[in-house]
Amino acid sequence: EEMGKLNELMKELCPNGVEYKAIEDVTTMHRGVRVVRRDLEPDGLYPVYQNSLTPLGYMKEKNCDAGTTFVISAGAAGEVGFSTIDFWAADDCYYFDNNEFLDGCYLYHVLLSKQYYLFSQVRKASIPRLGRGIIEKMIIPVPPLEVQREIVHILDNFTELTAELTAELTARKKQYNYYRDVLLTFAECGETILDRQTDRQTDRQTDRQTDRM
Repeated sequence: EEMGKLNELMKELCPNGVEYKAIEDVTTMHRGVRVVRRDLEPDGLYPVYQNSLTPLGYMKEKNCDAGTTFVISAGAAGEVGFSTIDFWAADDCYYFDNNEFLDGCYLYHVLLSKQYYLFSQVRKASIPRLGRGIIEKMIIPVPPLEVQREIVHILDNFTELTAELTAELTARKKQYNYYRDVLLTFAECGETILDRQTDRQTDRQTDRQTDRM
C-alpha cells in the first residue's frame, strides 16, 4: 500500500524521471564550531557531536535544529547522523541546511546508502579525515519534496519495525536461556531438582559479582 502511494506520487510529480544533482547544488553544508571540554555543562540540554555519533557531552547552547543531518569528518570519519532534537555540531562535524529542495531526513537515508563510499574516501592517518569536497560533490537523486517525505515515511516504518523485532528477539533469547537452564537441570542421586536450581542461581550471582570486579 505504501509503495503504491509512492508510485502514484512518482507518476504525478516526476513522470519523466528524477534529477540527480551534487549535494552542494541543493543544500549548504556547514562546518561546526570548535568546542573544548571546559565548554561542556553537566546539566546541558543539547548533545555535542564532535568526532563520533556518541555525544562528546552536553551544552546549554545549540547551533543546529532538530531534523538536521550531519557527517563526522574526523575520528569516526564518514559516519552519518540525524538528530531528532536540537544539538551542537563541533568542528569535526559537517551539517546541512533543510530547504524547499531537500528534506533533512531524506538526505540522511541517501547518505546512509552511500556510507561505504564515504568510508572509502577517508584519508587514513593518525586521525582519519574526510574532506569537505568529497561530500559536497556527491551526486544524489533529488525527487520532489513530497516524494522525499513519502520515502522517509516508508523507511522510518521499516526502522521502527526492525527495532520492535530486535527487542522481541532479545526478550525471546532471555526466555530461551531461562527455560534451557530449567529444562536441562536434572536431579542427581541424593539431591532434588530444587537443590540443583538453587546451585545454578548461586553460580549466576557469583558470575555477576565477578564481572563487576
